[in-house]
Amino acid sequence: QVQLVESGGGLVQAGGSLRLSCAASGRTFSTYTTGWFRQGQGKEREFVARITRSGTITYYADSVKGRFTIFRDNTKNTVYLQMNSLKPEDTAVYYCKAYGPTNTARDNYWGQGTQVTVSS
Repeated sequence: QVQLVESGGGLVQAGGSLRLSCAASGRTFSTYTTGWFRQGQGKEREFVARITRSGTITYYADSVKGRFTIFRDNTKNTVYLQMNSLKPEDTAVYYCKAYGPTNTARDNYWGQGTQVTVSS
């Protein structure tokens, strides 16, 4: 069982930066590939970034590549999303996800989300 708690969201002007954190409970967090997703108002939830268990490999959506960086500190059971050069279209609720072995609803874990609002 893994519980995820996101933090770090807020209101920022376009061009600004925010760092989101996803703190996990459970000693096995380092065994989970972890990702960030976002959902804008009236939109589908979309993939943002993903990082492997060791933190050595990362993946990004094209829309955030070069602006966002995902990294993790397994000693702190935390995954981060550094967001730079923010744009109004980045406004969304950001969710952290721990990928279970089958990547299905049965064994994936999600946090409650944190709101990011970028003003123009």
